[in-house]
Amino acid sequence: MKNIEKRTIPVLEMSCAVCAASVESTVQAMKGVRTAHVNFAAGTLQVEYDSSEVTPTQMQQAVQAVGYDLIVEQENVAERQEQEQRKYYRSLRQRTVGAWVLSIPLMLCSMVWMHEAWSPWVQLVLTLPVLAWFGRSFYVVGWRQARHAKANMDTLVALSTSIAFLFSLFNTLFPQVWLDHGMEPHVYYEAAAMIVAFVLLGKTLEERAKGSTSSAIRKLMGLQPKTARRVTADGTEEEVPIARLRPGDRVSVRPGERIPVDGKLVEGASYVDESMISGEPLPVGKTAGDRVLAGTINQKGAFVLEAQAVGAATVLARIVEMVQQAQGSKAPVQRIVDRVSAVFVPTVMGLSLLTFVLWLTLGGTSMLTGALLSAVSVLVIACPCALGLATPTALMVGIGKAAERHILIKDAFALENLCHVNTVVLDKTGTLTEGRPTVTEWLWMVSDAERAACQEVLLAAERKSEHPLASAVVQALGEAVTAAPELETFESLTGRGVAVRVQGTDYWVGSRALAEERLSSLPQAAVQQAEQWQEAGKSVIWYGRGRDLLAVAAIADPIKRTSVEAVRTLTRMGIEVHMLTGDGQKTAAAVARELGIRHFEAEVLPNDKEEYVKRLQAAGARVAMVGDGINDSQALARADVSVAMGQGTDVAMDVAMVTLMTSDLTLLPTAITLSHQTVRLIRQNLFWAFIYNVIGIPIAAGVLYPAYGVLLDPMWASAAMAFSSVSVVTNSLRLKWKKS
Repeated sequence: MKNIEKRTIPVLEMSCAVCAASVESTVQAMKGVRTAHVNFAAGTLQVEYDSSEVTPTQMQQAVQAVGYDLIVEQENVAERQEQEQRKYYRSLRQRTVGAWVLSIPLMLCSMVWMHEAWSPWVQLVLTLPVLAWFGRSFYVVGWRQARHAKANMDTLVALSTSIAFLFSLFNTLFPQVWLDHGMEPHVYYEAAAMIVAFVLLGKTLEERAKGSTSSAIRKLMGLQPKTARRVTADGTEEEVPIARLRPGDRVSVRPGERIPVDGKLVEGASYVDESMISGEPLPVGKTAGDRVLAGTINQKGAFVLEAQAVGAATVLARIVEMVQQAQGSKAPVQRIVDRVSAVFVPTVMGLSLLTFVLWLTLGGTSMLTGALLSAVSVLVIACPCALGLATPTALMVGIGKAAERHILIKDAFALENLCHVNTVVLDKTGTLTEGRPTVTEWLWMVSDAERAACQEVLLAAERKSEHPLASAVVQALGEAVTAAPELETFESLTGRGVAVRVQGTDYWVGSRALAEERLSSLPQAAVQQAEQWQEAGKSVIWYGRGRDLLAVAAIADPIKRTSVEAVRTLTRMGIEVHMLTGDGQKTAAAVARELGIRHFEAEVLPNDKEEYVKRLQAAGARVAMVGDGINDSQALARADVSVAMGQGTDVAMDVAMVTLMTSDLTLLPTAITLSHQTVRLIRQNLFWAFIYNVIGIPIAAGVLYPAYGVLLDPMWASAAMAFSSVSVVTNSLRLKWKKS
């Protein structure tokens, strides 16, 4: 029996995009692994596998064999990964400083005292620690790669520095070979050492910048406390790590503390600041029986909660996981980069060899030194890192910034699609309106004596209905009606209302279409009143018994104050806005008029919403559908981008490509703007990464030498390579630093 699991596992010791491809292909090739994706920028492996065939420990062993490592323990994974990253960064910084401390005097020695007899020996002494100690990792990883017939950036650095060093060592030990042929022996120790120094510097700056791209995740993770006070059976409190809490445990929370788990209050009352999860600025009152979420802040009173979801099952943990998975996902454009990265290093090694052969063929043995330097420069200047970082760093910043603004983007595909949207379809109830409709007026067609019994049946019927307007009727009648009869039958009439039977009598409640279906004619007074209500933007429900109309009610759902601004902003962005509602034509027209929406459709059923989206798509529109994530599921599934007004619900997070965690619709234009900015960044990064390699490699090979006599020194080639990676990450960080 298959047992499919999905996990995000931190990867350690990757140095370039080719490393990511190597880890990915190693895991993907294992039996039982369905999909494996490695994000070089995030340092994570997203894997879907059959746990009955393969385990994370086996994946770790396979990855370790090719020179990398995985963190497979599931407890405190984020902390462990951050510790390892900090440790790696400190080690990198120390090695960089050490390499430069020796490389600077080495440079002076090679430039000022190059003709002194002792100079090569001093340079050799200064170079050995740089290569053997500070740059040791390049040779260790390069050797591991070679043993598995693979190659990465470490291979290029190891090859280029080894060639420069061994050539210089030969010239130091056997200078007479060159002197006998009338040539002066040159040494290039400084090139080998400076390559290591520049590459280490580039990696240090890159690692520091990469840390900034994932700051959004760290902020989210920091919302959950590390310990909690568990209330024991005898009523005492003990402080325990979060990992030891289980559903059913009772936890004490004091004023000013963060709530450690999802649960419900069992003792006490308080106000809780939920803005970090829901985005709503006002504290929410909580009493016994109310739900509270991990990461939110208790403000006033103390209370005891019963844990319902702990660890990875909390809403906060699921938000963190969703953002991590989104940041680790691959944009469609990344497939091109992956194909290039797979052949990049072997291609560069081939070009380096070709450069060496062409120089010797065209210039003879007198050009051996130039041939060697050009071949080394080609190896050094080529940068798979810039290509590998171009997409994921931009995605991490863009999706992270969205998360900070309470916008959850499910994956890179959603982000890329969002930027192409030119039409937005909005469900009315709960999206444009508050979603908390209230009954404002009644028109009863029966006597006062009969009204009480009719209200009881109506209350019983609406309690079972799932329509948003039903809750308004229940709320309106709940205080006045003390009892409700038992329903013999209940039938939901999709898009029209409900029908029930009580003591052998049929009752119905719903839309005007249902009333016209059940009645031979509608009372004129009721029709006139209903039309007045609808012109004022109110919804109308009709309630009857058999062939008799019992009552008509007006229900108002106030428009959110942010909806007008959101619609105006979307229109200004050149996006066409449409509204769909199950309300009558007049109510829909009044709401559309108030919001400034030109395109709308009233009295639509769930199937009609999907058909409406299909018609727009057939006309060439790229459609984003915005709804509550449940009732609009058909239309959401059909749209190019599905957007749920989540308000912190886990159902909405599962349904939609994009979840707006608050009730503020102005987050939608913000999400679209972020999508445009992120996709633009990806394109800029990829352009510069490709152009850098396309221009840099020929220059390193010596293409300018015949016309200008210019050769690129390997030292400056390594500096250019380091700069290319750092520039890509820094360009991505521009989005993070933007105020808008």
